[in-house]
Amino acid sequence: MSSSLWITLAWMLLVPGWAMGGPKQSSSARSDIRNCSTTPPYLPPTVTDTRARLDALRQSMQTHNVSAYIIPATDAHMSEYIAERDARLAWISGFTGSAGTGVVTTGKAALWTDSRYWTQAERQMDCNWELKKTGWTDSIGEWLLQEVPAGESIGLDPFLFSIDLWKSYAHVLQDTGRTLLPTGDNLVDLVWGQQRPPPPTSQIYLLPEAFVGSTWQEKVSGIRSQMEQHSWSPTAVLLSALEETAWLFNLRGDDIPYNPVFYSYALLTVSSVSLFVDRTRLTEEALQALTAQCPGPLCVQVEEYGQVQAAVRAYAQGDVRVWIGAEYTTYGLYSVVPQDKLVESSYSPVMTTKAVKNAKEQAMLRTCHVRDAVGVIRYLLWLEKNVPKGSVNEFSGARHVDQLRRDLEHSKGASFETISASGLNAALAHYSPSNGSSRTLSVDEMYLSDSGGQYLDGTTDITRTLHWGDPTPLQKEAYTRVLMGNIDLARLVFPSKTSGRMVEAFARRALWEVGLNYGHGTGHGIGNFLSVHEWPVGFQSNNIPLAKGMFTSIEPGYYQDGEFGIRIEDVALVVEAQTKHGAGQNPFLTFEVVSLVPYDRNLIDPSILSEEQIQYLNAYYETIRQHVGPELQQHRLAEEYEWLWRNTQPFSRGTLVATSLGTLAIASLVSLLLPDWQA
Repeated sequence: MSSSLWITLAWMLLVPGWAMGGPKQSSSARSDIRNCSTTPPYLPPTVTDTRARLDALRQSMQTHNVSAYIIPATDAHMSEYIAERDARLAWISGFTGSAGTGVVTTGKAALWTDSRYWTQAERQMDCNWELKKTGWTDSIGEWLLQEVPAGESIGLDPFLFSIDLWKSYAHVLQDTGRTLLPTGDNLVDLVWGQQRPPPPTSQIYLLPEAFVGSTWQEKVSGIRSQMEQHSWSPTAVLLSALEETAWLFNLRGDDIPYNPVFYSYALLTVSSVSLFVDRTRLTEEALQALTAQCPGPLCVQVEEYGQVQAAVRAYAQGDVRVWIGAEYTTYGLYSVVPQDKLVESSYSPVMTTKAVKNAKEQAMLRTCHVRDAVGVIRYLLWLEKNVPKGSVNEFSGARHVDQLRRDLEHSKGASFETISASGLNAALAHYSPSNGSSRTLSVDEMYLSDSGGQYLDGTTDITRTLHWGDPTPLQKEAYTRVLMGNIDLARLVFPSKTSGRMVEAFARRALWEVGLNYGHGTGHGIGNFLSVHEWPVGFQSNNIPLAKGMFTSIEPGYYQDGEFGIRIEDVALVVEAQTKHGAGQNPFLTFEVVSLVPYDRNLIDPSILSEEQIQYLNAYYETIRQHVGPELQQHRLAEEYEWLWRNTQPFSRGTLVATSLGTLAIASLVSLLLPDWQA
């Protein structure tokens, strides 16, 4: 055999994707999504029939003299996750994604959402709705100008739109002859009627002292100090985000699934504190803690939730300046304060203070991640044993990992709806299975598990992607490059006050090198028994600079539409870096990963890892052994301990490269084709 043929054979074995001919193209015929181009249109069983709801909404629009109505996917507190009673867009359209905007006119209905949810929208919406895959506000504005004649009004609920978003719509419609009209009633609520879920009635409770980083009095005093130091000398801070009031007063509730928050507002002045909430829902212990120092500057006046607008309007009549965080304040509240009495920043001082965890809060989050790792490892072992039997589907898998977490100490349930996605469903970044629509897990397909827990001492969020059989060269390379991005960002050293946006590309670089990418953010902040997506920490342009004491997820991915999806997510703490040269008063920073679960060795191609990346993996795996191993032994989980030890074996370039290249397979092939060849 010629040397050129040998070289060709070697490259066929060594180059990822050679034999596969590159990425497969997804089939154009999909039975899981709608097809509105046929007669009659094809609708999968997952869609919602919206005709009657749209007819009722259009009748209400006519009554209120509006020709279009804009419906966001949020609540009056700009929450990412919302209660069922606030899921107006989901009810009117059938689309249940966490991000989107719907617009209904007298003759059309359209939904705008980002690439994470395009396939989900095609699965859930009927043909009364158009799906728009372009930019949001500008695209919606241009569409409204086409669909709504001059001289007519466009309605919306001012308590469901942020200040900036309202101004964006007003700017687009300015001087076009069309009027942006705030409606006194929410028109979707009117047609939803008695079918709309009722307000919550569950108790709002005080966090036990063992799980509190600072007393609420200390937090209030700290915010007042920031008010005094502010150049504009605000006299009050208005808090609208639900996690702000929960954090400030060390209270928790369950008004929104997976999020331990409750409907509330707060107005903190230099001499008083007002909490707007349903007083009857506060436990006796919580009420006593809030009012023990009454009267006085550290006395909380509990007022009715629905009175916040009137109270802010009355306060704004005096010689005052109200500090607001524009990202979480609705236009409805903003509009009652005169412009010359407003002090605006993107985020309130409560939001930015909450983002930096103190020593006790850091310790609690570390501890809960060790405990959480036990639950996840038990799940991965369970999958390894049961998937080959064909006895696990996406839904049963999600329920099982949720139950394993509920069995852990201090557990308060899941921190979001578990993403359990097999094969092509894993290509949907935020897919969640249902009991009526769930694929069976197979050793021949990729499986993505993104799950998290709420504990009294912290919140967790972790994603692992698995394959129990023989992954394709593309799957293996893509997974390894996602892992490389995770490692490269986690081990990065960077100056203090660096924005996450400046370093985010490190998580994408290994993918970009071969023309791959992902369409979602690279990470988000995380709370102490609060929101699993806690702003303003993260890697997007509107996040605040990274600082010591912040926690963020690091979660690059890759998604091959119609085939598979990959994501690797860890939570990391921003810590001071140990550098060769000192940095003075502004030390350099790096990340300490606190998620402690091994990655899937079956999907790692170590031939493309650098020595530094392999060293990082070995150090990370040793950390897992040191922290999670004793926890497994303490709970007498011998089989899980053996699994952990087996899956945290240190990497070495020589043995791993040999394994990756299939040394035995190459040797066998050479012996057959080149019997006289000698090294």
